[in-house]
Amino acid sequence: MHPAEALIDRLGLSVRNRDLYEQALIHSSWLHEHPESPLGHNERLEFLGDAVVSLAVSEALYRRHPSDDEGILSARRASIVSTPGLARLAVRLELGGFLLLGEGEAQRGGRVRPSLLASAFEALFGAIYLDLGWEGARDWIHEQADMELTEEVALTSLKSPKSRLQEHTQRTTGDRPLYRLVEAIGPDHEKHFRIEVEVDGRVLGTGEGTSRRIAETSAAAEALETIRRERVAARAARHAHEATPHDEDAVTAVDADDDPSDDTDADADSPS
Repeated sequence: MHPAEALIDRLGLSVRNRDLYEQALIHSSWLHEHPESPLGHNERLEFLGDAVVSLAVSEALYRRHPSDDEGILSARRASIVSTPGLARLAVRLELGGFLLLGEGEAQRGGRVRPSLLASAFEALFGAIYLDLGWEGARDWIHEQADMELTEEVALTSLKSPKSRLQEHTQRTTGDRPLYRLVEAIGPDHEKHFRIEVEVDGRVLGTGEGTSRRIAETSAAAEALETIRRERVAARAARHAHEATPHDEDAVTAVDADDDPSDDTDADADSPS
């Protein structure tokens, strides 16, 4: 079964134009290796989906949180439509497994890279919008993101990845993250940026996007995840060193309890 057919079955939607969904899954790296494909890559759909998903999420937040002011609503929206937020929605759909990626991109972990997953989710939403119209697309994203749209969360968790990374680095090293442009390809109207972020002399994250802002946000999110993984590894190593042979279960529990989506028990020097 073609990945697009499998995805349509997974979505459970009554689609009209299956080519749109196939195009939504085509990464530029795959098209480079298969230039004979009659469909283009998914970046135009990504452009459209980026705008429409922001509007759909904004409308839902406006209706569901009538007491929130503009600043809180903006923070809520940013937490959902940011690269990490959209990547989480993509993971729920297992979208990475359906993507058509070039061999090199797949080997480099493209199917689980947050920036790539977020872009693919936007492309998919663009396809749904063109196929089913505004109401169909709006209802679908409201269903997919129902938990994020409804939940009450601490304001600190609504901050953007760039803000959280800067607060972490200023607290731990006194410096700011350094964002460096690695690559900018494509014509001016379809520019694609790749940015890396350096913290204390180390490159901790790389991000991609159709603007420098999007790429920097993606890089910051990856850096925060790198810091989190290093913190978990250090904590596990510390427990393993301190544990007796009878404490093996306690070491295992450290890994099981450190949920990537929950930083409430983080060390004082972890990203907030």
